[in-house]
Amino acid sequence: MNSIENKTALNRREMLVGSMAALAASSCVAATPKNELKISLAQYSLHRSLFGRDGYKKMDSLDFPKVTRSMGIEAVEYVGHFFPGGNPDVKFSEEMLKRSKDYGVKNLLIMVDKKGDLGDPNNKRRDKAVENHKRWVEAAAILGCSSIRVNARSKGNPSTQRKLMADGLRKLCDFGDKHNIDIIMENHGGLSSNGKWLSSVVVETNHPRCGTLPDFGNFWDFRKKVLIDPYEGVKAMLPHAKAVSAKTYDLVPGSKYTVVHPRYKYEIDFERMMKLTFESGYNGYIGIEYEGTNPQKDEKFGIVMSKKMIETLWAKYQS
Repeated sequence: MNSIENKTALNRREMLVGSMAALAASSCVAATPKNELKISLAQYSLHRSLFGRDGYKKMDSLDFPKVTRSMGIEAVEYVGHFFPGGNPDVKFSEEMLKRSKDYGVKNLLIMVDKKGDLGDPNNKRRDKAVENHKRWVEAAAILGCSSIRVNARSKGNPSTQRKLMADGLRKLCDFGDKHNIDIIMENHGGLSSNGKWLSSVVVETNHPRCGTLPDFGNFWDFRKKVLIDPYEGVKAMLPHAKAVSAKTYDLVPGSKYTVVHPRYKYEIDFERMMKLTFESGYNGYIGIEYEGTNPQKDEKFGIVMSKKMIETLWAKYQS
């Protein structure tokens, strides 16, 4: 075979290999499953009923799984406030586990607040906060949850707070390893409402148990009274997300997917948030957290509204 024939044969082989690679690539794309929609319900969506606020029918916390299933939702996110005395309780957790199994509801996480700052500048107080949170890790394990949600609270400049938070989180994540429980942070006021900073804490912590819980609505800076860019914040947190809180309020009149905070009056484009979540490839649960104040004084109304929005938008992105 002369040089021209060699070159021709080589070109044919390259074309054949290229065609086969392209075919394989297209087959992979076609075979890639679409993002499965899984919806959960955050217990705080029912906080007015659980607290027995005026105009709302009082609800027993142990009925949470039953109420959740009645609205066609398959998974739940608990709030530490609604445990007896706001503290972990073995008997309560065991009873809640029984009820969740009775109604075929999956337990996902516990949201923990006011148990000390995991980034406290004082070493003893920081370690005490870690110990306090360990009890919630144990409660989550009893319930069969996969994580607890904690707050990123500290003091100092952003760099100092990042290092302090990482120290507390690593210790708690090491404990989480023993119980197969992740430790996830939500944008929840203060510096944590900056999604990029919160993501940098995950990187600094450098532990597989550490992640984020992006909340669509918690980007208000109470001190400066301004809204930190919520879309950039969610986008920054999604790569580290182990749960998502699809915060909703009541709809802006005449709008299909824009919600407005009842007190601070800022608006959130819910459709844009859902699209960011879908396009990120996130495949965990989308948690409904309704905090509106609809005239019916019926939190179930807002939860069902939120569920319908999520389902409609997810179907749109799948098409």
